[in-house]
Amino acid sequence: MTDQYNRTCGRPTRSGSPCKIRISGSDVACGTHATEQDKAVAEAHRRGWNEGYKSEARAAQASPSPGSKRLEQRVKELEEQLDDAKRVYEVDGHQVVDVGGYAYRWCGSKPLEVGDRVLLPENYVSRMKNGPGPTLGVVRKLGTTYQGPLSDIVGRAPATGE
Repeated sequence: MTDQYNRTCGRPTRSGSPCKIRISGSDVACGTHATEQDKAVAEAHRRGWNEGYKSEARAAQASPSPGSKRLEQRVKELEEQLDDAKRVYEVDGHQVVDVGGYAYRWCGSKPLEVGDRVLLPENYVSRMKNGPGPTLGVVRKLGTTYQGPLSDIVGRAPATGE
């Protein structure tokens, strides 16, 4: 059996001997010996193969296997358990919250809640993006798993419309 990716044309040359030009994939003859029908069949085969490949890839992305869904769910559960085990809500007697993926300490008297708007201290990046002064942020989570130094929230942001 010949390998479809390592074969020769084999069509007769002018001298009558078989053509030794290598062909692969959907081609049935080399460019010199292929008829218009050969070229059309090879192109149709390539197009069908490509469309089938893309269709299968789309189908695989659209409907992951039940096993992978269970595995993804289990990973999510384990990540939440680990997160809960490591999450701290207070540091040095002050509330810790997550604002935009970063942990901050709140030293105010009334605790913050998820969704509260706060003013964050200026830093190098915020100064370049927004100019000098505090930056507006929104509390996304209570507590953090981050264990490094924390910046203090400047204050609560004024309610919208004030």
